This record gives sequence, structure tokens and C-alpha cells, in this order.
Amino acid sequence: MSIFVSRLGGQTRTTATINVQVDTDTASAFAAAPEEDRNKLSSLWGVLVHEYQSAARPFQNVMDDLGRNAKARGLTPKKLASILNDE
Repeated sequence: MSIFVSRLGGQTRTTATINVQVDTDTASAFAAAPEEDRNKLSSLWGVLVHEYQSAARPFQNVMDDLGRNAKARGLTPKKLASILNDE
């Protein structure tokens, strides 16, 4: 794990680089994505892991809650695909 400290908007933020195994299509899509989108996906991953860590319940329940919250805020599968595909 590599650890980095950066300043963004006047705030100091410590980040770390981790390795995660994914299928080759996912890895290729991530590598081909613009840096801004990779940063968004990394932030999304951070939220997911934080929710998992702070939850005293099964992982599937965490995922279900995240999905319900996203849907309640207006995120649809079509909008998510558009965000991820930068349409």
C-alpha cells in the first residue's frame, strides 16, 4: 500500500493506493477512462468500503441500502451508465 498526502480546497487529505483484483474488461475500462472519471470511481470505491467497514450487518445489506439511497436521490441505471460512460 502506498500512502499520499495532498491538499485540495484548503484541506489536507491522506490517500492510499491499493490493488484490487477485477476482471480484465473492468480493468481495461478503468485504465481507459479519463483521470476525472477514475477519480470519481475511486471516491465511489472509498464510500463503498467505508460503508462496509462501519456497518455491523452483512455486506449485501450495505449494498441494498446504497442502492435504495441512490434511487431515492434520483439515480437510475440509465443515469449511472451515462455517468460511467461520460455521455
